[in-house]
Amino acid sequence: MQNLPQHIVLIPDGNRRWAKKKRLASFMGHREGAKVLERVLSTSLGLGIPCLTFWGTSLDNVIKRNAKEVNFLFDIFESYFKKLAKSKEIHKNHVRVDVLGQRNKLFPDRVKKPIREDIEKTKIYNKHQLTLLMAYSGIDEMTNAIQKIAKIKNKKPEIKIDKNLIKKNLWTKDLPVVDLVIRTGGEPHWSSGMMMWDVADAQLYFTKTLLPDFSVEEFKKAVNQYSMTERRKGA
Repeated sequence: MQNLPQHIVLIPDGNRRWAKKKRLASFMGHREGAKVLERVLSTSLGLGIPCLTFWGTSLDNVIKRNAKEVNFLFDIFESYFKKLAKSKEIHKNHVRVDVLGQRNKLFPDRVKKPIREDIEKTKIYNKHQLTLLMAYSGIDEMTNAIQKIAKIKNKKPEIKIDKNLIKKNLWTKDLPVVDLVIRTGGEPHWSSGMMMWDVADAQLYFTKTLLPDFSVEEFKKAVNQYSMTERRKGA
């Protein structure tokens, strides 16, 4: 496949609706949704896509949902990150793992510990990048960047505020711009300013498929659609 996207972001949506349709507890939808990431990552690596970013949980998911559901999310995260550390696929493909967001402030130690281990064990890799947005808000990220730039400007009034300075102060400073955003769940809207700076020229793929039903075939379809689209980027 020619003209592959170099950086894909997956915005997962529909776990709770999927569970409700099947008359299951909401946590069952979250559990099934987590399995999708494993399949998408494996497929992405097979296609040779360098960067994959997955929005694991928004800031509001952690601070506004009921404690029982959030606790189960923590159970899923703990299990996933422990499994990731042992993944032969991660190490075989030299996948660097990173996690962005407010995890240190909001996650329990049982989740933060395996996250730190994943980051540490893969920090030397540079062939592929897997980034997980956890307790993340794009508005939060941009606010933080502006605050940092204001402090820099206060110390160095002569410094020029340009796109390079902005990028350098984002949490995503080490990531390339996003080429393709895939959002599942059938609601074609943005959420919480997700990576607002990096998606400026991204191609968008909205699907009605709820996350637990999002298949490898549909992922490939989105990638193929991108590869066949002329990218003018506003020109």
